[in-house]
Amino acid sequence: QVQLVESGGGLVQAGDSLRLSCAASGHTFSLYIMGWFRQAAGKEREFVASISKSGVSTYYPDSLKGRFTISRDDNKNTVYLQMNTVKPEDTAVYYCAADLAATPHGISRLEGSYDYWGQGTQVTVSS
Repeated sequence: QVQLVESGGGLVQAGDSLRLSCAASGHTFSLYIMGWFRQAAGKEREFVASISKSGVSTYYPDSLKGRFTISRDDNKNTVYLQMNTVKPEDTAVYYCAADLAATPHGISRLEGSYDYWGQGTQVTVSS
C-alpha cells in the first residue's frame, strides 16, 4: 500500500511558474513508475507526465512538452512537477499516481495502469 500526498497547488497568474510535490509513504518508492494527471472542472482526467522508476525516462503529451517537467527524488520519496509559463487552461486538480513496475525505464500514460492515487491539489491560473 502506498499513500500519496500532493502539495504546492494554489492561485497563480498566467506566465508564472509553480512546482507541485507528491510525497509517498508506505512502500518502497523506487519500485514505482510515477505519474501526474489533471482534471479540470467538467472534463475528464488527462495525463500530464510520467517518470520511470529509474528516473531515466520521462514522457509528456505533446501539448505540455517544454513547459512541464517531472522529476523524482528517491531519497525523499517525492515526485515533482515543475510547471512553467502556466496558462489559464492549466487550471485543474492535479493528481499524482504510482504504478508498481517491473521494468526500470518504463513509463505509463494510462490511468488504468496506476495502482495508487493521491487526493489531488488544486491549481488555479488567473489571466
